[in-house]
Amino acid sequence: MNINKSFLLLVNLAICISNIAQNPIIQTHYTADPAPLVYNNRVYLYTSHDEDQTVNNFFTMFDWRCYSSEDMVNWTDHGTIASLKNFDWLDKKNGAWAPHCIERNGKFYLYVPIHGEGIAVLQSDSPTGPFHDPLGHRLIVDSENVWKDIDPTVFIDDDGQAYLYWGNPSLFYVKLNEDMISYDRTIGKNGIVAVEMNAVSFGENKAKNGKHLTNYTEGPWFYKRNNIYYLVYAAGGIPEYIAYSTAPTAEGPWTYQGYIMERAPHLAFTNHPGIVDFKGNSYFFYHDQVLSGGEGFKRSVSVEQFEYNDDGSIPLITPTKEGVKESVANLNPFKKVEAETIAWSEGLKTASNDKTGVYVTNVNNGDFIKVRSVDFKEGAKKFKVRAEPLNGGKIEIRLDSQNGPLLGVCEITKTGSNKNWQIFTTKTDNHKGVHDLFFVFKGGEEELFNLDYWEFIK
Repeated sequence: MNINKSFLLLVNLAICISNIAQNPIIQTHYTADPAPLVYNNRVYLYTSHDEDQTVNNFFTMFDWRCYSSEDMVNWTDHGTIASLKNFDWLDKKNGAWAPHCIERNGKFYLYVPIHGEGIAVLQSDSPTGPFHDPLGHRLIVDSENVWKDIDPTVFIDDDGQAYLYWGNPSLFYVKLNEDMISYDRTIGKNGIVAVEMNAVSFGENKAKNGKHLTNYTEGPWFYKRNNIYYLVYAAGGIPEYIAYSTAPTAEGPWTYQGYIMERAPHLAFTNHPGIVDFKGNSYFFYHDQVLSGGEGFKRSVSVEQFEYNDDGSIPLITPTKEGVKESVANLNPFKKVEAETIAWSEGLKTASNDKTGVYVTNVNNGDFIKVRSVDFKEGAKKFKVRAEPLNGGKIEIRLDSQNGPLLGVCEITKTGSNKNWQIFTTKTDNHKGVHDLFFVFKGGEEELFNLDYWEFIK
């Protein structure tokens, strides 16, 4: 049994996988440190990436990934959008920690901490890259201790002023210039302001371990809603819970408001929040260690829907297996859908190359993909899929569960070279309405095929 399959067996044990499971929202890779961005009617989710193989029993992180959704239940994998290799000046091979991306004037700025090396910035014309290094050096390098320069969070206020907060166990900020790749150096210490850490602002550190002056630990998430400024963060030291503070201005003064998510056995010993409003709903992102069966250096992003209290305070949020219960849009199956658009999967990975882009791989007998809230309208008569046969197999197309009504079976046949992407089709039963869609893969003992995209024909 290969390593990928063995850790997925742990998934079954850890969460008793069922047709309703949604968390963690990404199953094909380990993801952490969620940073959601709402842009053009989609949520783009930027994450760090824990490797399958942990080196020296520590975080093993080389790159950053991106996923997106227009319905909050199906997530499209855009692959690796940046890595430590983007920085010619960097010698480190590890340390691609929690990112944050923001759009300004049609360009996208990805702020990334490199453990022990400060904070850098990358720039792109697209939310999914390619990103490039506009500076050729670090953006943040001269705080009192470069090891504290992690976990950037960026926000543009209504007056156009942009702020970058970061830090562990202290908290700092700069006022970014309009170019987003430099900052005002006339304030603080060479432009860097150290936020006063006190119990009124960030809660009392009851552990009093000398390192954390307050409950604030790391992973800040900074935003504004209804004239209230929020700073949400990992708190309480290790293991971390999530807490928050609020302020009347972007520069404080901050007032501690309490917990958002308490420690739970299936959460990782670290955590990192992200909060957005999307299509009239509010969503709280975090990470846990369920997918790895309890390994804190192999984390996975989850999300919960919540409602603010009338006074703008955030309620206590319970981490769940089910996650987001209802989609905010139905998926259209009558246009090309990337195979890596997934609500839930079992046994699969994604990969990419310059010619095909991102595709689904590691497909074996019994694996499946679930796609939620698919609107077949008046019915579909035909199914087509672009696949790369390896040893060949079948795709069972089912509704509502792995063993639900069978729409059809698409044969993926091996002909000639197994490195040959082809279109395969089959007739389907004319089912109507909105359903969850399951692709269940059948075949021999070896890897079956790779998948690029699929589409139904009316």
